[in-house]
Amino acid sequence: MPGQVTGIGGVFFRAKDPDALKAWYDEHFGTNAGEFWAQAKGQAVFAPFKQATDYWSDDKQWMINFRVDDLAAITERLEAAGIPVRRDADWDIPTIGKFGRVTDPEGNAVELWEPDPEVPE
Repeated sequence: MPGQVTGIGGVFFRAKDPDALKAWYDEHFGTNAGEFWAQAKGQAVFAPFKQATDYWSDDKQWMINFRVDDLAAITERLEAAGIPVRRDADWDIPTIGKFGRVTDPEGNAVELWEPDPEVPE
């Protein structure tokens, strides 16, 4: 049907030091922040949460979720760079996938999601 939203065109947020934060995301996630970035595959979720959610820090308005192809490998790489990755078996959901969390240098939550092979692309 014409006139429908077809996807997320970008994620924009304020930063105390945009250049440093761009460099951090580029180095650790290969995002080419500030440039066009073609998503390799899969669906995305657009979901508002209740203001009182405890899913991420209450002093932040947003959290980004990155789809990853190998959570163990990216966890190893991030931890080798001194970036702790939080994992909790309770976060992993059969038929959805496995999850990990990091915090960027400005305190924003970054969720890492390795989809279950059954998740549609």
